[in-house]
Amino acid sequence: MLVTGFPADAFGTNCYVVATAPGEQCLVVDPGIGVLDRLDEVLAEHRLHPAAVLLTHGHLDHTFSVAPVCGARGITAYVHPGDREMLADPAIGLSAEMRQLFGGRLPYTEPEDVAELTDGATLALAGLEITVDHAPGHTGGSVLFRMPGAGSPWEADQLCLSGDVLFAGSIGRTDLPGGSLPAMMTSLRDKILPLADDTVVLPGHGPRTTIGRERATNPYLREVADHGGAHPAPARGL
Repeated sequence: MLVTGFPADAFGTNCYVVATAPGEQCLVVDPGIGVLDRLDEVLAEHRLHPAAVLLTHGHLDHTFSVAPVCGARGITAYVHPGDREMLADPAIGLSAEMRQLFGGRLPYTEPEDVAELTDGATLALAGLEITVDHAPGHTGGSVLFRMPGAGSPWEADQLCLSGDVLFAGSIGRTDLPGGSLPAMMTSLRDKILPLADDTVVLPGHGPRTTIGRERATNPYLREVADHGGAHPAPARGL
């Protein structure tokens, strides 16, 4: 199994490439701002052929390059319907300050072929089986992508691409349009905490971690596990 990733030029958003092996079809997860050249290098290095793009949520720092990645190869972008409208108008998910920052300076195009994700669905793509968990809170359509991790660089039973739901030591912010702190805490309780401790987490920003490490050290998970309560959400993600 081949799993690699690199940070985008803006916001340090992690773009991941997942395949069963070099020379095979692959999945591209969260192609953000300024990733095209580096993505092409990764694909050429491992002789990979993208079969689909998976989006953990609709924020611009995770979706900016989805149209050129999909359009150049005639492939589908997958997103939860809760964030579908952000693929047409990314400003919907931005704060007033971020809308002012971006203004009209970043050209954006909606991908032509979009498929919607459903909670609990299993996708069979590029020889992989990916389970979709709807985990709202950061956005209304945030999802986790889980897949078997045997043969991965970490030889884990399971990998979880967590987007901006869970980071090493933190969680995604909930103060942007469509965000909800109560929904985030419910997602942490119902979608994150039940995962096995050895699950390797590949987050939307920052370094990889494990569920066991986060269960023991992440203050937000500890609060939910102990009391079902919530701290104010930190400002992570776009």
